[in-house]
Order: sequence, then structure tokens, then C-alpha cells
Amino acid sequence: MSKLLAVLAASVFAMSTAFAASHAGAPMAGASAAKAEAKADAKADKKDAKATKKTAKKSTKKTAKKDKN
Repeated sequence: MSKLLAVLAASVFAMSTAFAASHAGAPMAGASAAKAEAKADAKADKKDAKATKKTAKKSTKKTAKKDKN
């Protein structure tokens, strides 16, 4: 009976240690991949917005210069 209790206690300790290690702040493999993809999408969107803004600025400068002449 004492061996059974010892095995039971050891298995509970091992499971709790494994659970704590997996939730210690280190992201899981699937979570980090999704986060990296979202970050890449956000970066691409920001780059597109910047390019659009630059094109619009050039267009307004060209129009203003044309109207001035």
C-alpha cells in the first residue's frame, strides 16, 4: 500500500511539474507561429499605408505645382 501511495504521489508531482513548465511564460509552438504571422501582416499593412500616403502626397504636390504655373 505504501508503494502504491508513493507511486501515486510521484505521478501527481511529475504531472504538476510538467504542467508548470509548459505554462511558465514560454509560448507554445502554435501560439508563436500565429503571433509571428499576425506581426508580419501588421507590418505589411503599415508598409502599404505608408506607400499610399507617399503616393497621395506626390500627387497633391504635382497638382499644386501644375496649378501654380
